[in-house]
Amino acid sequence: MAHLCRDVTAASGRRIGVRLCSSGMVADNINRATVHRILRVDHAGEYGANRIYAGQMAVLGRSSVGPVIQKMWDQEKDHLKKFNELMVTFRVRPTILMPFWNVVGFALGAGTALLGKEGAMACTVAVEESIARHYNNQIRTLMEEDPEKYEELLQVIKKFRDEELEHHDTGLEHDAELAPAYAVLKRVIQAGCSTAIYLSERF
Repeated sequence: MAHLCRDVTAASGRRIGVRLCSSGMVADNINRATVHRILRVDHAGEYGANRIYAGQMAVLGRSSVGPVIQKMWDQEKDHLKKFNELMVTFRVRPTILMPFWNVVGFALGAGTALLGKEGAMACTVAVEESIARHYNNQIRTLMEEDPEKYEELLQVIKKFRDEELEHHDTGLEHDAELAPAYAVLKRVIQAGCSTAIYLSERF
């Protein structure tokens, strides 16, 4: 059966290297509960990440690390745009916690940025490590179920996982580990991420 494919393009007009096709994935043969759960939590996660970077930029936007944060934020905007599209395609209801993540995400970004660039980067390392781990779990789930059936969704998740890991490494390169009480801060943020993932998948 022929598939109609198109390149995914970011809001900025540049391609982000993912092709989505109108294939059987949108038909009745997918596990809708699984796909809806994945898209709901990933949409919430990328929305939260955008709010974190917005908070960081509000504090550090004019500092020397501002362009680094902006570059990562631009990629997160691309991620959110793609999940917005997929939410419409698969008719997925967003989590009811979106207003909460809006406030908490911005507060986390701004709050850690007030500790200095090291605090902001520690937040980035903690969050992106959690997201990448979460994406890996989703990839494993879809691979075990049917990698061909979910090929397009796997493409998106794998690409975004790789970019989250790049952000993680960027954070380490910009002195994340020099943040005050780095180990404790990282542990607390990741506990919050785990809670956010759990709630967004279910509500």
